Amino acid sequence: MGRLSNWPTTAVVLSGGEGVRLRPITADLPKGLVKVGGKPLLQWAVEWLRANGVSNIVIGVAYLKEQIIDYFGDGARFGVKVQYSVHTVHGGTGEGFGLAISRYVDDRTFFALNGDQITDLRLKEMLAKHRKNGALSTIAVVHPRLPFGLVRVDEHDYCRGFLEKPVLKDVNISTGIYVFEHEIVEHLPRTGDVERTTFPKLSRIGKVAAYRHGGSFITINSLRELEDAEKRLRSNKFECSSNRDHRIHRLKTRFKISGAGR
Repeated sequence: MGRLSNWPTTAVVLSGGEGVRLRPITADLPKGLVKVGGKPLLQWAVEWLRANGVSNIVIGVAYLKEQIIDYFGDGARFGVKVQYSVHTVHGGTGEGFGLAISRYVDDRTFFALNGDQITDLRLKEMLAKHRKNGALSTIAVVHPRLPFGLVRVDEHDYCRGFLEKPVLKDVNISTGIYVFEHEIVEHLPRTGDVERTTFPKLSRIGKVAAYRHGGSFITINSLRELEDAEKRLRSNKFECSSNRDHRIHRLKTRFKISGAGR
């Protein structure tokens, strides 16, 4: 891939959570090693980073960390260098990112992410947006897909239309993929999540930018999402819902939520 000048080669990937919503699978297996599409979830992230020119990966580990360390080793068999930063299970993303950055990251600019997604996001484009905006952090965002169908109901309470798991084009959600400037470490909490602490604070002073990703994105946080991901990968429907031309109306005026989502 063609690279920008001063291309960041480091990424911090957090994979320390207990994966409670993936129980019983995660009762004795770390979430990062849960298989989807024939390979561990965290391996998807490592291979995607390598394909995007990242050669140095710091994995933040906690819950059942030995299994992740044993699986990835020094990263050589995946074509990258892997180091491990141990944090507590309940310290949150603030602790996880903070410790990993302070221990292993010297780069002025680097990538950071939660290790529970599968995506085709191009880091080159995201980095260009980050540098253009001069932010301390840039967050990749996508339009969310509802996990249930919508029913259009008229003023006489007749059903006039149905939308199966539509995309909300008026809403953006974080993918958990970021570009960070190193000085962000000064704004990270010792415990707690950056999404609830660091980002709101920095956004008030114009230091958090957004990169709108219009391609593929799958996140896996529950058994239902794991099942959906397997179906999408098997059917080759690995595309972001924001690419599809759904005719979605504002929920508050035209739709009622169906209780029978699949």
